[in-house]
Amino acid sequence: MDKRIAVGSDHGGFDLKQFILKELERAGHKVYDMGTDTPESCDYPHVGFECASMVSRKKAWVGILICRTGVGMAVIANKLPGVRAGVCGKPDQAVSAREHNDINVLVLAADRVSRKDALATVKAWLKTPALKGRHAKRVRIIKEYEKKVFKKT
Repeated sequence: MDKRIAVGSDHGGFDLKQFILKELERAGHKVYDMGTDTPESCDYPHVGFECASMVSRKKAWVGILICRTGVGMAVIANKLPGVRAGVCGKPDQAVSAREHNDINVLVLAADRVSRKDALATVKAWLKTPALKGRHAKRVRIIKEYEKKVFKKT
């Protein structure tokens, strides 16, 4: 299994990101810390774009983004070709998002998830194989629409 994981957060997710980074490294993953490097206020779109770009360009197998609500990071991540980002706060959500939508960027809401739940969610997501049956067909449809959109730009 490819273990390259890009991880990024804004200031609101900084503490949780630091915790997740250490746990991923402890588990033997190659982790790319895409920022932010301090808890000082920053603009999340820059970090979200850089992290999701790693997945889009296949420099990382998957990505993890963290901000206070998860919404902003999911919005910017989903602007990149090949990225399917989803906000999950519980392991069962992450499993479903991986199996049904093949999300390759997990987004955590730092204000809505405990460290324990965040880590359990990350672990469940990483060990879940992508796509089964009818869901694979649906992700192929998403990829076809994506090709049409990015062909025009």
